[in-house]
Amino acid sequence: MRPPAMPVERLRDAERTRTEILDVATAEFAERGYSGARVDEIADRTRTTKRMIYYYFGGKAQLYIAVLERAYAQLRDAEQTLDVEHLDPLAAIRELAELTFDHHERHPEFLRLVAIENIHRAEHIARSAVLTSINTRAVELIERILRRGQAQGVFRREVDPLDLHMLISAFCVFRVANQHTFKAIFGRNLGERSRRPHYRAMLADIVVAYLTTPPARPARARRTARVRADA
Repeated sequence: MRPPAMPVERLRDAERTRTEILDVATAEFAERGYSGARVDEIADRTRTTKRMIYYYFGGKAQLYIAVLERAYAQLRDAEQTLDVEHLDPLAAIRELAELTFDHHERHPEFLRLVAIENIHRAEHIARSAVLTSINTRAVELIERILRRGQAQGVFRREVDPLDLHMLISAFCVFRVANQHTFKAIFGRNLGERSRRPHYRAMLADIVVAYLTTPPARPARARRTARVRADA
């Protein structure tokens, strides 16, 4: 016999509680790191108890993994809203770069979580099959754009989609994650609102220029070509 279904209102309450726990846990882990965060503190800041947090998630490590999974999913879901099939490849890759720029700027806690997980050598991400599946979508999206651009002759070099993902992410992460040290050393605030359009356009221009410029020949090949021309 199947167990009776949970009433709809109880399901909604459970989902609200889970969301509230994740919201508070995201802020706690981003601020204090995995080692410094305390489940007791998370419980105190929600309308639940430590016992209920363990009921929903199983433990501190599982809660932290759930926080990471949701943080990555939010970015990947945002990327999937791009209607890349109805945009020309140049417009599609620009929009993807700009969307990543916007998301990283709006969610600095995501970048702190990623930095923290790197300190722990991705030991928690490695335990989540969900995160591998989620993030595969980012590479598949770029791959679709690249295939169309190469087929149309717009993109003039063969590019590994994972390399392009790294290029876009590196710019966006550096601008947000390093803004305080950059300002202290060079006196420039990368997060200043008046500079935002410049950096956003700069990222998109870099990506487009990389894809539309033929790869340079190695120095040895250039020297050989000059020798042949002089012969």
